[in-house]
Amino acid sequence: MSSSYARKAAELRAEIEHHEYLYYVQDAPEISDAQYDALMNQLKALEAAHPELVVPESPTQRVGGKPKEGFAKVPHSRPMLSLDNAYNEQELRAWAERVSAALPPSEKVEFTCEYKLDGLSLALHYGASENGGASLVRGLTRGDGAVGEDVTSNVRTIRSVPLSISQEKLTSAGLPQSFEVRGEVIMPQTAFEKMNREREVAGQAPAANPRNAAAGTLRTVEPSIVARRRLDLYAYFLLRDGETFLATQQETLDALRTAGFRVNPQARTMQTIDQVLAFIADAEKERDSLGYEIDGIVVKVNSTAQQRRLGFTGKAPRWAIAYKFPARAGVTQLRGVLFQVGRTGKLTPVADLQPIFIGGTTVTRATLHNEDEIARLGLRIGDYVSVERGGDVIPKITHVVEDKQHARGTQKIVFPKQCPRCGEDVVREEGEADWRCVNASCPARLEEELRHFASRGVMNIEGLGEALVAQLLGHSAPESGDTAEETEEEIAEAPTRAALVHSVADIYSLTLEQLMTLERIGEKSALSLLAEIDKSRKAPLYRVLLALGIRHVGERTAQTLADEFGSMDAIMHATEEELQRVNDVGPKVAAAIREFFSGEKNIQLVEKLRAAGLTMTSEKRARGTTFAGMTFVLTGTLPTMTRDAAKELIENAGGKVSGSVSKKTNYVVAGDDAGSKLEKARELGVAVLDEDGLVEMLGRS
Repeated sequence: MSSSYARKAAELRAEIEHHEYLYYVQDAPEISDAQYDALMNQLKALEAAHPELVVPESPTQRVGGKPKEGFAKVPHSRPMLSLDNAYNEQELRAWAERVSAALPPSEKVEFTCEYKLDGLSLALHYGASENGGASLVRGLTRGDGAVGEDVTSNVRTIRSVPLSISQEKLTSAGLPQSFEVRGEVIMPQTAFEKMNREREVAGQAPAANPRNAAAGTLRTVEPSIVARRRLDLYAYFLLRDGETFLATQQETLDALRTAGFRVNPQARTMQTIDQVLAFIADAEKERDSLGYEIDGIVVKVNSTAQQRRLGFTGKAPRWAIAYKFPARAGVTQLRGVLFQVGRTGKLTPVADLQPIFIGGTTVTRATLHNEDEIARLGLRIGDYVSVERGGDVIPKITHVVEDKQHARGTQKIVFPKQCPRCGEDVVREEGEADWRCVNASCPARLEEELRHFASRGVMNIEGLGEALVAQLLGHSAPESGDTAEETEEEIAEAPTRAALVHSVADIYSLTLEQLMTLERIGEKSALSLLAEIDKSRKAPLYRVLLALGIRHVGERTAQTLADEFGSMDAIMHATEEELQRVNDVGPKVAAAIREFFSGEKNIQLVEKLRAAGLTMTSEKRARGTTFAGMTFVLTGTLPTMTRDAAKELIENAGGKVSGSVSKKTNYVVAGDDAGSKLEKARELGVAVLDEDGLVEMLGRS
């Protein structure tokens, strides 16, 4: 009896996978949605009655639980590099000439042309399955190119990603059981529009474009949300042990298609650059009718043997290039200028435009950057302006249109002398382009600080989004269609209530009862948010430092400061000179850090965060501070200790050991047979110690 159940489950899985392939990959369904649902319900019922029949690759297991600790970082088998760009025919032909010149004259070069999908790159790893064939093992984002994030739980929800591939398909495609597929994740236009309608109903700001929506969706920690968003994946690359293994790119695309992956059907192999240019011209005409966003064409050398010989530059393959379409543009009228206040107090002018439809999106706003940019453009309110979607994402004004059909505006644009949110004076420091509100308690700054504090990559408080932040500050939840680009009059007229937070530290004293008084939040959501807030207390020191929002201090600098100084107290009390001894910290950054920690309210904020239980020491908390901010170089053979032992002593005292001598080196520790590093130290006037001198410095501590 059990074998008959197992056979029935296998038959249902195979039938469902067949129809999913037809529907999600081939766009050629054979059965209705109701018939598909009936098959799925049969399998669910069978697996519920016989749990031993459930296998990871079953269609019922696409949506699983969220990752316990966020997304783990995993190195790529081979770097996921970006591509060099060409923006016109001359640049494309120059690339083709470089390719030909780098290969023997007798070799013919073919090119494959593929649509450059406007999404995010993904690496899928497959391994041998127990029942033969291959199963999905891991899905990684591009990350920084060398290391990606493991988003497997979310990738499994993408219906065009096969969870398993039969041995028969592998054999037909010429693929081994273990291989890697790279592709582009996109959000189709229909799914993007549906998601934005849902966000507006929920009182959330609509997403700016499908690419950002796809990226944000894939990094959502709730796979059920990812499943609802209907992402899609187009495969374009195959690797085995980090290397290509088929003869051509066209064979790679054919193998991927045979194995059951969605491959963009418009891909073509061309013999000449003239044919490539004709393909590009046709694609640009079709781009608005595809149902998904493309921003150019990727041109690759077809032969993988030639690809290997051509190799790579430091950041891109020499055998491929992205031909970028011109930015889509239009002419509209500047109705006015709004001024937004960021978390650092910066006032950003935003153009209020007569709505214009550009490249599938209605544009009503464009950034003007700063006062100098307005002067450069010579803008006046009422002007007609040319607007481009830079990179097909961020609208920008390129110039004022001056002709007989478009009269010039008459009203000059004047930067406010007081902050539009709090009324305090704004200042523009010498040598800077931006005007800033210096009031640390400005409500606009606090709103942006809260969003920054809670954001992914900082304190990562899931659920503390824009609508909830507004309510915590005493505003009503945004109505449908509201965005962050409200006018100051709209903000002033918005209904208010008593604010629950007056600084970012106040989120750690929020209670269930307080959260339950807010609009559109139930007990389950409130408890989930409180759990996320509590979890953030364990974030490492560098994230706490990053969360403070100190100007010029990004993630890398925060990490370096935390490692070098070891504690928030040491960073707070470091002088500008001590700060500048740290790699990545120059005079501008050091001055910004000192300015921040010289503010009484900022010190009070740190103390509130400390009292709330946030991490104030780094993982290297056992280190001393004698050598904090100092850099040492070891050279030669020391009398009684190895270099590793000396390095450990220095690092335990808070210092850093570098492999080369520079102006930032504080001391060179030299032993017998010291060579060029000692000479370099003398040239630069760097202090030189012997082993006894190093021990004496440590002993004085």
